[in-house]
Amino acid sequence: MAEIAAIGADRTRGGYSRHVFDPAERELREWFTTSAERIGLDVDVDRNGNIWAWWGAPADGAVVTGSHLDSVPGGGAFDGPLGVASALAAVRRLRGEGCQPRKSIAVVAFAEEEGGRFGVPCLGSRLLTGAISPERALTLTDTDGTTFADAATKAGFDPGRFGKDDVALSRIGTFVELHVEQGRGLIDAGSPIAVGTGIDPHGRWRLSFTGRGDHAGTAAVADRNDPMIPAARTVLAARAAAGHGPRDTRATVGKLVPVPGGTNVIPARVDLWLDSRATATEATREAVTAITDAARAAANDEGCHVEVTEESWSGPVSFDARLRDRLRTMLNEPPLLPTGAGHDAGVLAAHVPTAMLYVRNPTGISHSPAEHAEDDDCEAGVDALAEVLREVSL
Repeated sequence: MAEIAAIGADRTRGGYSRHVFDPAERELREWFTTSAERIGLDVDVDRNGNIWAWWGAPADGAVVTGSHLDSVPGGGAFDGPLGVASALAAVRRLRGEGCQPRKSIAVVAFAEEEGGRFGVPCLGSRLLTGAISPERALTLTDTDGTTFADAATKAGFDPGRFGKDDVALSRIGTFVELHVEQGRGLIDAGSPIAVGTGIDPHGRWRLSFTGRGDHAGTAAVADRNDPMIPAARTVLAARAAAGHGPRDTRATVGKLVPVPGGTNVIPARVDLWLDSRATATEATREAVTAITDAARAAANDEGCHVEVTEESWSGPVSFDARLRDRLRTMLNEPPLLPTGAGHDAGVLAAHVPTAMLYVRNPTGISHSPAEHAEDDDCEAGVDALAEVLREVSL
């Protein structure tokens, strides 16, 4: 982790901004390749931009671990990279101890897990499993208008090869992802690690409000069709929907972009992105319906129009119960932990036995520079992951 501490540091937002195929993420890819080769692993990159480091020949039924290297804008140091660094450390330890696994072991770094550049989370694992079509993925654009296809081409990939990869998928016999906890569960439990139970349903929606651009100093308020007004009311509707729904309902507007974006300009369009989650699909969908209904009413009141687009949806995930119980037994019964955060493990769970290990975060904060994990807890995570890889690969 210390080796990558300066890569992608964001001087404006704080924390790190590391997005798929940008200079920082590509530097992290080089670091991963060098680190894996240093401990004797063979590195390969699949057709969707995911990087694999193999101990043993690539083969069906392998034991796979890893996470991702990208971040949200201004994210913390641990979300993603901790799982990759811990996997490399665990494999290095096992090789140093002379472990002879009967199954091949691979460490993987998935591409665009956060969706921080192109909007759709877990893009690398979704493409690999066929959960998103290459036609849709390749046309996704970042804030500069660059398509995923163009970014991939610039990074040296062939967009024509992107899509479901049955060969790579068949090689995953078991997948175990280690991740820093993104909440307070382990603080309250008083444990350095936990075993995951599942992931709450969640999705992202884009709401585009259109009105009439004008001069901030000359347009009378009564004559305006200002899309910022219904956008602002939608932000409040999201908080209200979460506050009045089931206790576990969460609805967040984390990104809002006015066009053209001048201080003294009434915008012609305002785009905002809504994230909604709950432990049940029905509660998540009900919150989104309440928010979008409020958005349409607010747009109508201001003489504006709103278009709602679902950009991604992930249903509820339950990790493999037999694998979960096996991990708990070999790790002396650490606590079980559900999460509202999405992961590549959640995408893979529909196809292969999948489990997650969480490492305590003493701040309870994630997707922020305040995200943290203590050295001793990180070591406990490596201890746990090494034990899991040893046992599952025999």
